Amino acid sequence: MTTNSTQKPATSPSPIRRVVVVTVVVIAALLVAFFGLASLYTDFLWFDQLGFASVLTTQWVARGVMFAIGFVGMAVPVWLAIFLAYRLRPVYARLSSQLDRYQEVVEPLRRLGMWAVPVLFGFFAGFAASAQWQTTWLWMNAVNSGQTDPQFGLDTSFYMFELPFWQGIVGFASAVVILSLLVTGLVSYLYGSLRVGQGELSISKPARIQIAILAGVYLLLRGVSIWLDRFASLVAPTGRITGPDYVVDNALIPGQTILAVVAALVAILFLVTAFVGRWRYPLVATGLLIATSLVVTMALPWGIQTFQVTPNERALQLSYFQHNVDATRAAYALDQIETIEYTAETEAEAGQLRDDAATTASLRLMDPAIISPTVRQLQQYRPYYGFSETLNVDRYEIDGEIQDTVVAVRELNLNELGASAQSWVNTTMTYTHGYGLVAAKGNERTNEGEPVFIEGDIPSQGFLTDREYEPRIYFGENSPPYSIVGGPEGGDDVELAYATGSGEQNQVLTTFDGDGGPSIGSYFHRLLYALKFQSEQIIFSDQINSESQVLYDRNPRERVQKVAPYLTLDNNPYPSVVDGRVVWIVDGYTTSATYPYSSQVSLSEAISDSANPQPNLLIDDVNYIRNSVKATVDAYDGSVTLYAWDEEDPVLQTWQNVFPTTIEPISEMSGDLMSHVRYPTDLFKVQRAMLGVYHVDSANAFYQRDNAWETPADPSNQTMLQPPYYLTMQMPGQDEPTFSMFSTFIPEGGERQVLMGYLGVDSDAGNESGEVREGYGTLRMLQISSASTVPAPGQVQNAFNSDSAIAQDLNVLRIGDSEVSMGNLLTLPVGGGLLYMQPVYVQSSSGTSYPLLRKVLVSFGDQLAFEDTLADALDALFDGDSGAETGDDDIDPVAIEDIIADGGQPGTDPDAGSVDTGDSDDTTAPAPAPDAGSVADLLAQAQTEMDNKANALSEGDMVAYAQADARLMDIVEALLALED
Repeated sequence: MTTNSTQKPATSPSPIRRVVVVTVVVIAALLVAFFGLASLYTDFLWFDQLGFASVLTTQWVARGVMFAIGFVGMAVPVWLAIFLAYRLRPVYARLSSQLDRYQEVVEPLRRLGMWAVPVLFGFFAGFAASAQWQTTWLWMNAVNSGQTDPQFGLDTSFYMFELPFWQGIVGFASAVVILSLLVTGLVSYLYGSLRVGQGELSISKPARIQIAILAGVYLLLRGVSIWLDRFASLVAPTGRITGPDYVVDNALIPGQTILAVVAALVAILFLVTAFVGRWRYPLVATGLLIATSLVVTMALPWGIQTFQVTPNERALQLSYFQHNVDATRAAYALDQIETIEYTAETEAEAGQLRDDAATTASLRLMDPAIISPTVRQLQQYRPYYGFSETLNVDRYEIDGEIQDTVVAVRELNLNELGASAQSWVNTTMTYTHGYGLVAAKGNERTNEGEPVFIEGDIPSQGFLTDREYEPRIYFGENSPPYSIVGGPEGGDDVELAYATGSGEQNQVLTTFDGDGGPSIGSYFHRLLYALKFQSEQIIFSDQINSESQVLYDRNPRERVQKVAPYLTLDNNPYPSVVDGRVVWIVDGYTTSATYPYSSQVSLSEAISDSANPQPNLLIDDVNYIRNSVKATVDAYDGSVTLYAWDEEDPVLQTWQNVFPTTIEPISEMSGDLMSHVRYPTDLFKVQRAMLGVYHVDSANAFYQRDNAWETPADPSNQTMLQPPYYLTMQMPGQDEPTFSMFSTFIPEGGERQVLMGYLGVDSDAGNESGEVREGYGTLRMLQISSASTVPAPGQVQNAFNSDSAIAQDLNVLRIGDSEVSMGNLLTLPVGGGLLYMQPVYVQSSSGTSYPLLRKVLVSFGDQLAFEDTLADALDALFDGDSGAETGDDDIDPVAIEDIIADGGQPGTDPDAGSVDTGDSDDTTAPAPAPDAGSVADLLAQAQTEMDNKANALSEGDMVAYAQADARLMDIVEALLALED
């Protein structure tokens, strides 16, 4: 029986479906391309508005060129290897059944694979190469440093700019050859050119030639790589040092020279084999190369180390250790440090601070890490304003005197706007900027323990306002992601400048009239930025006009990083009023990880401390650093200016060749800006990290390592390092007090909490003359003599905490609902010794609370004092001498208690009944005594106020305590006036 079945013909794809699929694919590709191009174009608009378009276009060109080189350099050789292996295959090769099946699978995809595989590897190589554009551009634009290494006598620029490039080239070429060799072997095997069977390897002549040439080229590249490794040994760790030691110099480097030559000879044998067909010689030579490599890189160094170096290490290694010490100190700018042997006094005596009166009078009591809540409470005025958690330290000239200040800008905080105010118009076009800079004296407080503000309020008032400056803050560390500002001249003001009260009549409106961002006036630009910020309101808003600008990327560090991608930036930008504008000053570093013989440091570890526990870094391990650039960001219009601070730095000079015309010479820096430039915090932290070991300058001391130091932990946070601090102070070796930065050292390991070193650096760059001050950047190290036992910060903090009298006073401060916070513990070389000073803050633990400075702790040697003011504490510690430059017959204010107790009169000797002038000349006539009745009245009033202070302290009423203290000071001044 026959059954006829009708088979339906296969249906071909619908033409309509094909058109729809193609259309969707094309539209999707166009959208992806449009989004990508929109992102690139908005980047260009941002850079072009700042005047740094060349920085972006240079990077585009560099990345594009490197991508093309990487793509072609990988794709072409791989394609050629596949093409030749297939084209030169044997036509009538007898294949196994297994290979037949492989070919059946591969053959339909052969054409696609021949192009797809090279293209795929080419894309990977292109992207990898484009990421290394900086290495290539540094090589092309390198300048000499003028310093040579002690091993090969080459300029250090070779190691910083050329060696990384050549190593990259050899590594890339080796990868290309290896991949070409692999695909050649695979294709040759699939198409019968290379056959394995019955214990034999059979290779056709074309495949042999191709494989042998590739193997020979790879070995030549290995020889070049080994040759470069000789130079790379100068930047590689070797035991305790970086760079060659005796073993590397006398065994490894000569061995590498031999290996490079042997590798070249083996490569020649492979090239000969390509044509004569004898594999035995190159394969045997390869085995000998491997054996030689093991001998010269492992066995020989081990033997020399074991039998020659270890028994005679000091004699053989000292010269290499000296190379490391010298190079490391030069790479971190430690070679010009001034070291002073310091025998510290540990006994406090009257008159000991007299020569340091200027220093003690300017000591900073206000801790920028603690008083931010106080500043916020007293200067915020509106919930949508805010201040940084840690404030900054600056200095200003006021009435001819330099005043250390704690400063902050009042920035906009949109998160604190009420929920009903969180509209797009409000957050984008109404609340657009902060307002004003707040400055407080660093060395003063009010009677209530608050900062003494010399600039602040809304509208701004103070010494800076009197000089007239632009208070609006559009660019800051906490600015909104983007704002749309600007309008036609004569148009309505729509931005809130500030409010002086509730109601519309108390709001002051403004309009941004600077050049701070790309124009957003055209509908095309509105579309671009609507896509960028994913906000359709930008397209449909009627308030955007032809003059509107969009402000974004507003963080000062972010702006500087974008226009100077080669810089590592300090984590502590700080605001200053310069030439009538608030500017952010940002320190930029040029770094390298390949400075010969210099030891590396982890930046993240070196700069991390209790003030900056999580530093923001783009790179980490370096062995060379310079503060080569000072940058400013205008807080009003966001303009960025880069100044070449270290014009001799070869790394900066090289980058200036890459990005010409982007950096201004230091001569263009105004005198006003120069007076606010300071030595950067992060650089100082890196230097102190290296000085823990490299404070010694001799190889012998480095070898013994019996005097290694470390930075102490923060007494208030034992898990983090103590941060350095800025003060205006006169160190030994200085003629006058100078704005400087300081830190301390203790023995490595932290078991002995004694002070070993005290590091300071002149941080005052200059004044309004515009010239860099002589001495700026000078590092001074006080090495504490072994004859002095000076407690370290941790030991002093422990003494404060464990002293029974101080503990009792602290408990009084904690009475009720109060909390006590310990400020920064400062170490000060005054009075011939080392003085510790720590402010103590009190705040309520509930309700509206903010820290107020109530007490000051001081320590000198083993002696402690805990008083209401710094002057009182110093007087208690030094027997009534706080360092004020007074005559010998003057009455010290804190000595009033002794006057009352003795029942005497100020300035008189109770026994002699005449004025004590302090003069040894007995012929000096006694001064007339003041009116006894007036003095008695004042003494009685003083006793009353002292009783009031004691009562207030026992009741925990710190306000009444401060008021009584203020009245007592008035009485003391009256007594002094009578005595005069």
